[in-house]
Amino acid sequence: MENLIFSLNATIPIFLLMVLGVFFKKTGLFQENMINGINQFVFKVTLPVLLFGDLAKQDFAKAWNGKFVAFCFVVTLVSISLVALMSMALKDKSQRGEFIQGAYRSSAAVLGIAFITNIYGNSGMAPLMIIGSVPLYNIMAVVVLSFTNPDQGGMSPALIKKTLKGIVTNPIILGILSGALWSVLRLPMPTILAKTVSNLGGLTTPLGLMAMGASFQWSEAKSGMGPAFVASFMKLIGLCMLFLPVAVLLGFREAELIAILVMLGSSTTVSSYVMARNMGHKGVLSASIVAITTLGSAFSLTFWLYVMKSLALI
Repeated sequence: MENLIFSLNATIPIFLLMVLGVFFKKTGLFQENMINGINQFVFKVTLPVLLFGDLAKQDFAKAWNGKFVAFCFVVTLVSISLVALMSMALKDKSQRGEFIQGAYRSSAAVLGIAFITNIYGNSGMAPLMIIGSVPLYNIMAVVVLSFTNPDQGGMSPALIKKTLKGIVTNPIILGILSGALWSVLRLPMPTILAKTVSNLGGLTTPLGLMAMGASFQWSEAKSGMGPAFVASFMKLIGLCMLFLPVAVLLGFREAELIAILVMLGSSTTVSSYVMARNMGHKGVLSASIVAITTLGSAFSLTFWLYVMKSLALI
């Protein structure tokens, strides 16, 4: 019972904030332009500041774990390859890109940071997990959606240039790099700056989760549920079943294992729907996967946490 309570305490508060976002939108307190503004504010300001603050306060050279970063990168690459092979069985080939993206692309930043912070009080190993997986998430999303779009002839030089520029200027990556640089140079953190960073970063979890809940396009998530359920199963259960035992065998424990769980088994990011639509796909399958995995992850993440806590791995 103690392990179950631990697991519920880690997951339920997060999803209650998302439910509040849905409620605020239904009651009119959150308007569409406001939701978009909050999402942009969290992505471009509060989340990078949170990651900067957590890294700047610690000894980055000591915290760096090359084995962990390499594991996150390799597992992400293998996961993408696996779901790409699975997508070849789809009857409707136009759904392949959305299926692949939805089955591997986690909410590793906003939802992942919230999840880890709720357990440990800081972002823990999340910055290193993000370094190992998120740039690859973004690159492969563009590649996959481009090559599976029947109206577009694959990757163009302009698209490649735009993708690389997007990665280099990604606020989350910049926040991590600046925090790491601050730590490596051992720069002092004045009290005024530390409190400002802490207050601004503290907005990330409540604002990000409520905006995520309010962003769902529920009306567009009613069709194409067959492939959506398969992709959602892989996102929440399948990839965890395959790679969590490998992580344990390699010696990852506690904060490392929690970060790996977030990378593998958290819900599909809402931005996958936005990217699919912007790149010429219908977006219906993406919306369905986001809806199913967000609801399902409340139960699946609790389950995985319970299992790991019972086995004294975290």
